[in-house]
Amino acid sequence: MPLIECTLIEGYGSDTRRLVSERITDAACSAIGASPEFVIVTIKEVALENYMRGRSQKMPAPAPLQPDEIVKKFLALVQDRKLSDAQMWLAEGAQMIFPGGQCFTDLSELVAWTKTRYQSVSKTFERIETTFKSQDASVYCYGTLQGIWSNGRHFKNIRFIDRFAITNGKITKQEVWNDLALAEVLKNDRA
Repeated sequence: MPLIECTLIEGYGSDTRRLVSERITDAACSAIGASPEFVIVTIKEVALENYMRGRSQKMPAPAPLQPDEIVKKFLALVQDRKLSDAQMWLAEGAQMIFPGGQCFTDLSELVAWTKTRYQSVSKTFERIETTFKSQDASVYCYGTLQGIWSNGRHFKNIRFIDRFAITNGKITKQEVWNDLALAEVLKNDRA
């Protein structure tokens, strides 16, 4: 039963302290095989006046926006076609790779390509998972797609998985897997 103590400078909110505790618990579980209910994490806070680095007192840095929140904001902006706002979440040279090996580095090219397939699409998330390696994160989104084909017919319950690579708060790569192509073939067979 591991007991892990974490020391933080005062000033981080309860949500951030909870997230730190959860991530420490997950790390202990994966590294030593402990069950989460047996991992004890305590957080000790140090008063600002008792914290120095480089011979000067420091303030706590703001907690960054979490990778899963970055992905949700990005996808909502793309869905709403607020492309210039969505572009701010992409790192320079970011790649968006779609089924069939379609690779885009520009959101307007991606949207133009999607117009050849469907009028609109939205996602329903069943779960979102985040993994970390140092400061890099991978975010996996699982769920279903619904929307309107280019011929005006509706579709729904089409499976998808998206994987996002995040570095320094920016999306560097999006990889998309879904059953849209199969659904489109079935749609054309029925037409």
